[in-house]
Amino acid sequence: MNHPDNLKYTASHEWVRAEADGSFVIGITDHAQEALGDVVFLELPEVGRKYSQGEACAVIESVKAASDIYMPVAGEVLAVNSALTDTPQDVNGDAYAAWMFRIKPDNAADAAKLLDAAGYEGVAGDH
Repeated sequence: MNHPDNLKYTASHEWVRAEADGSFVIGITDHAQEALGDVVFLELPEVGRKYSQGEACAVIESVKAASDIYMPVAGEVLAVNSALTDTPQDVNGDAYAAWMFRIKPDNAADAAKLLDAAGYEGVAGDH
C-alpha cells in the first residue's frame, strides 16, 4: 500500500496534509478506498461549519457499503472538492490526489498527535 510520508493519518483511515497557509487538506487513504471498492457517491461537509475532532463530517458510499468520514482535528471547513461529487470514482483512481475538504484547524498542533506513515501501516495492517 501507498502511504506518503508527508501526510498524517487517522486510525479511521483519513489522511491530513498541512498547507503553507496553515490549513489542512483531508481525504481518505488508499487502504480505505481499496476496502470500500468502487466509490459511487460522496456527501461532503458544509463549508463554514465547525466540527469537533472525531465527529462524522462526510459520507462516502461504494457498491459495497456506506461509511462516515471523520474530522481528524477540530476545525472549520474552508472548502470542499465539489468536483468529487460529480466524479466520486476519482477517489479510487488516486486517493491522495482526490482531496475532499480543507479546514482551518482550531489548533494546528493537534495534527502532531496523528499517525505518521509507519504508524498508519500498523493500523491498516499492511506492513
